[in-house]
Amino acid sequence: MARVGLNAERLTRAGAELADEVGFDGVTVSALARRFGVRDASLYSHVKNSQDLKTRIALLALEELADRVAVALAGRAGKDALTAFANAYRDYAREHPGRYAAAQLPLDPEVARAGAGVRHSQMTRAILRGYDLAEPDETDAVRLLGSTFHGYVALERAGSFRHTPRDTEDTWSRILDALDALLRAWPKA
Repeated sequence: MARVGLNAERLTRAGAELADEVGFDGVTVSALARRFGVRDASLYSHVKNSQDLKTRIALLALEELADRVAVALAGRAGKDALTAFANAYRDYAREHPGRYAAAQLPLDPEVARAGAGVRHSQMTRAILRGYDLAEPDETDAVRLLGSTFHGYVALERAGSFRHTPRDTEDTWSRILDALDALLRAWPKA
């Protein structure tokens, strides 16, 4: 019988905390069961398997990130919105490395549509309205921003910038300036 107080939400949140501590790859039903001092079987009435648990953590991370970005974007436009979005994204990755990794998990399209991924796309497109981009330029710009933010965060997290004394904050600021300039001067398709 499952331990009283365990449910899918509590297990998902505990799994997210575990991901931040040991890395997303280290999250398994067995690891989570050890955390609660129960047998693996006690968790299977709440989560199907480790993949189900990881999907739940990914959805939680996407929701948390979307909430954080939404707060950061409130009342902002143009470069100010771009910077707020980027900083919220980067800060989340720094504070919650395991959850951030979870947010990169490829999801089934139906599951993704029901989650916060749609909100991320909408908020990114809202930022781009200030740059007056039409399709297909807007989609290209969404991909540019996503790949730039993720690429920088991934390299920074991996320690790839430690070889130079240049402060990563200075580089980040220059990248945001360059993205703003590029978006303002974006050639129309």
